[in-house]
Amino acid sequence: MVLWYLVGYGFVIAQEVFTISLESVLTAFGGMGLFLYGMMKMSEGLQNSAGDRMRKILEALTSNRFMAVAVGMVVTAIIQASGATTVMVVGFVNAGLMTLEQAIGIIMGANIGTTITAQLVAFDLEKSALPAIALGMAIKLVGKRKTVRGFSDCVLGFGILFLGISVLGGALAGLKEYGPFLNLLVRSQKSPILGVVVGMLFTTALQSSSATTGLLVTMASRGIMTLGSAVPMVFGANIGTTSTALMASLGTTLAARRAAMAHFLFNVLGTLVSLPFLRVFERLAASSSTDVARQVANAHSLFNVSVTLLLVPFIGQFAKFVTHIVKGEDNTVIHGPQYLNLRLIPAPFTAVIQLRKEVVRMARLCQENFNASMAAFLGDSKPERRRFDGIEDVIDGLEEDVSVYVSTISQRGVNQEQARMLTSMINIATDLERIGDHATGIYELVEYIDEHRLVFSDEALLEIRDLAGRVSDILERTIECLEKDDKDTAAGIGAMDDVVDSREKELRGLHIKRLNQGICYPGSGVVYLDLLTHIERVGDHAVNVAEAIMGTREVTPI
Repeated sequence: MVLWYLVGYGFVIAQEVFTISLESVLTAFGGMGLFLYGMMKMSEGLQNSAGDRMRKILEALTSNRFMAVAVGMVVTAIIQASGATTVMVVGFVNAGLMTLEQAIGIIMGANIGTTITAQLVAFDLEKSALPAIALGMAIKLVGKRKTVRGFSDCVLGFGILFLGISVLGGALAGLKEYGPFLNLLVRSQKSPILGVVVGMLFTTALQSSSATTGLLVTMASRGIMTLGSAVPMVFGANIGTTSTALMASLGTTLAARRAAMAHFLFNVLGTLVSLPFLRVFERLAASSSTDVARQVANAHSLFNVSVTLLLVPFIGQFAKFVTHIVKGEDNTVIHGPQYLNLRLIPAPFTAVIQLRKEVVRMARLCQENFNASMAAFLGDSKPERRRFDGIEDVIDGLEEDVSVYVSTISQRGVNQEQARMLTSMINIATDLERIGDHATGIYELVEYIDEHRLVFSDEALLEIRDLAGRVSDILERTIECLEKDDKDTAAGIGAMDDVVDSREKELRGLHIKRLNQGICYPGSGVVYLDLLTHIERVGDHAVNVAEAIMGTREVTPI
């Protein structure tokens, strides 16, 4: 029924559009263009001047659901773009820096923060447009620092936004007497679903709920739009704005797609819950001010605040619901330490246990990347590059995290055995980071092989498979010893590596013989020798880890 209304009105408007002054139409489009450009410029300026700090805030202050809501609200209020905040959140979830529950909290807060634009538009600031443009341009010409130029763009965008409102408001004045538009408003008031759909489609086209609500507030200030017809469109605008995050999540990880879907489902659920109380929203908004424009802005704020307060206690259940809707195995690499709890520092014994768990986790990640890179070379499987790079980033970060954690524990006073263990963990983490680097080196060789279309003989592939299998066994045995603190088994790992070293020298000799006989292509030969080096070095670092477990490796005191 709603679609029928829209199609019908489309034909009617197409028939009667020529009755409107062409100048008014072009002016309206120009005013809308200024409005959108001003809002974009203001958002870009704010992000350039404060964007890095906003990202750090998003990363650091989201452990508590209520804090996550507050952070999302403040960040969006500052950068004036809920879409930008949500896209940023999708990026963090994609990188494993944020959980789905944290993301949902920030998205809820972003919905509240985005209402600031409508509140600004409700103020009669059109007279300040040209002075703001002049001031912004003056700052831009003088300022050279990034933050100053970002602030100038913000002021400039502010002026352009309100200049667009002024132009747009004047051009839309004729809609007061335009039959099809008035009929649409009447229909929207009688059938709120129609208004929701109109608001949703318009916002999807503009990619900004702030633009839609700003336009509605502007029309209300000119007497073109009533509160009753505007509120359903405000509801729809909240659904339409989720299209930005949905598009940003395409091609990302499962967790990132779930975050984008959470944004969509949250706003849809909020609209469905609020529709039965539409008249209540209208009465509350009407009682908040005598100015219709302010009433529309307040209705927007009231809607988002009330929906957030209603659903924030159920973030955990909502996250499970989203996970059920968007099915799949989550392949996201969780960044940062998982076991290094600073609260355990006063209890060194427990802290050391957790430290060992973190180092074992780091070792398993190294093992995964080594096996993945070798599988890629042998043609068994091709690892997902995003996960591979994510693991390498985590490994690099964990080496530093382990070092800082050990230093912090040591300052508390530990016994001799704990001090030895802590020092060993630092050295083990260093060797594991080197193993991760060698895995990356192997993967880069694979990419070089693909790019230059190099080929290897069956004999060479069998040799590499044999050597890599031996090193993989050493790595697995070493990690098991690390996990169980098994010094006896660790003592035998050196002998296993001696066999690998001997085999590596043998394979070098065989390969050089093939090169001399012209059996092997020289380009492939160079890669083969580099590959042998990487594999053999992984075994060497595994032996270093085993020696650290046994306590026989010379280490530098903390």
